[in-house]
Amino acid sequence: MKNTPLPPKKVIKNQVPSWQVYCEEVWHYRSLLRTLTFRDLKVRYAQTSLGLLWVFIQPLVTLLIFTLVFNIAIKIDTQGVPYPIFAFSGLYAWHYFSVVVNQGGVAILNAHSLVTKIYFPRIILPLSKALVAAVDLLVNVLLMAGVMLCYAYTPHKNLVYFPLWLIALLVASLGCAIGLSALSVRFRDFQPISRFGLQVGFYLTPIAYPPTLIPAQYHLLYYSNPMAGITEGFRWMIVGGKLSPYIGMSLGVAVGIFILSGWYFRKTERLLADIV
Repeated sequence: MKNTPLPPKKVIKNQVPSWQVYCEEVWHYRSLLRTLTFRDLKVRYAQTSLGLLWVFIQPLVTLLIFTLVFNIAIKIDTQGVPYPIFAFSGLYAWHYFSVVVNQGGVAILNAHSLVTKIYFPRIILPLSKALVAAVDLLVNVLLMAGVMLCYAYTPHKNLVYFPLWLIALLVASLGCAIGLSALSVRFRDFQPISRFGLQVGFYLTPIAYPPTLIPAQYHLLYYSNPMAGITEGFRWMIVGGKLSPYIGMSLGVAVGIFILSGWYFRKTERLLADIV
């Protein structure tokens, strides 16, 4: 049975509907979310010469560069953990975050012809980008397993916490993407700012190096980056060790961004079609 549009009265009765009504709207348009997701997957993989191989090539090349620079040249101390495992355990979490923020942040702008013609919950657009990026995440998890097999490395028992850290990654990624998708429509400067922010954030996140290299007096500021704590958490699941006491700071910032972005998106959503 095809989904039919919601009655206009239910959509425009209140300027900002309750969360319950809004979630019901999103669920009602789930077929559109499915369609947009499969369309993006087809465009991204089926219409390229290498197809799904690109998902494997990019993280492997990045891992190779990290190994040459930080392991062979600089000789980062990983406390006995093989460097490819050390680096990749944080890299695949960052990769998902960066893809969702980069593509989700401009999802409404890139779909302006659709946004201006029909009504649907606009949040579906960044959500579809998060679902498409989930394919990359799945492939990277398989690559992580392959790297551990190559080194005959047994993951730590902390791996049972994977669902919890995955939720934290989703909250951080969607929070930034949803907020940027609305901000980028009203303030176009946020597009280059977000791209530059991701480049800076990549080096301010403990992916290629351990967070212990950061002086203790800067840890409070350092962990205000939500991906600093989340990346450390993903590595902790694989190699064990101790988590920084500032992990709560990163998780709190991620939740704060998610709540603030959701509030701002709902507040400005009805104006997006007029200014996109």
